[in-house]
Amino acid sequence: MAENQKSLDSSQALDTEESAVQDFLQILEEHRKNCERQGKYVEAEIAKNRLEELRQHEENRRREAMRSRQIAERLGVEEAHMLEFQQFNALWDKRMAEFEQKSADLEEAMKERHGTELMEYIRNAQSEPLRKPKFSKELLNLRRIQQTLAKQKEYAEAHKIKLKADNLEAFELEKMRNQHQMRLSNVVEKFKAKQTSELQALRKRVQTGREEQKKQRQLDLERLLQRYQNVKSELESQQNIERIRAEKFMSYHLNSKTTSLSPTANRQNSSGSIGLPVEGLDGLQMSSYPCSLRCVRAMVGRSFMLLD
Repeated sequence: MAENQKSLDSSQALDTEESAVQDFLQILEEHRKNCERQGKYVEAEIAKNRLEELRQHEENRRREAMRSRQIAERLGVEEAHMLEFQQFNALWDKRMAEFEQKSADLEEAMKERHGTELMEYIRNAQSEPLRKPKFSKELLNLRRIQQTLAKQKEYAEAHKIKLKADNLEAFELEKMRNQHQMRLSNVVEKFKAKQTSELQALRKRVQTGREEQKKQRQLDLERLLQRYQNVKSELESQQNIERIRAEKFMSYHLNSKTTSLSPTANRQNSSGSIGLPVEGLDGLQMSSYPCSLRCVRAMVGRSFMLLD
């Protein structure tokens, strides 16, 4: 509210200043006409030169004011874009950090679950009883021979066959235990491989989600930059139109309220001398930079003092 009121006051003050400048120009133009009618051509020349100075200074002042305002508008667009860009990055950085944290939590939870399931699986596998031994034909044949010799009371030979059969049985039992342990290891490795595949699938889904996040961020960034370029182009177009209209307005408005200059002045206009610094009667060279209302009043005051 305060900014709007300040802008309104500034606009009203600018309108008052422009009205005062126009009044000064009108008064000075009327004075030039009177001098021309009365044959006071020296005074008319002085008034004409002051009119040219005042018009040039007024045009420069308006151009500078418009240029400053347009620069402020462009800076406002730039600042708004930078703020939006910072908010965009902050939002997406937060979103991607949350995504990474959630992904890490999911992976950690899966690893813990896999560890618990693996221990339970190994415990169950180890608790399974061994299969009933299935001995070889050679061992079974040795046992039959052993029993036959014992029945025949050939104990010495039976003892030899028994030792041979016992050694073969121990060998086959050890072989069976090793095979059982190997089967257990294979089963556990398959279970681990299944868990590894599950973990890799999770990581793949996470990577896919990460790539989608990056792609979406890039698309949003491109839309943001395109929106900024559209606003910037629209503002530049409006400002160009404003400058063209302002030049036409100043060319018409500052000269239409006063009568045409003398033929000599018209020739000076056509040669472009109006746009150059004009040396005042007091010997000072007038600057081509914008002049304030106080400066205009001082110039008009000096004009009338010289005319008097």
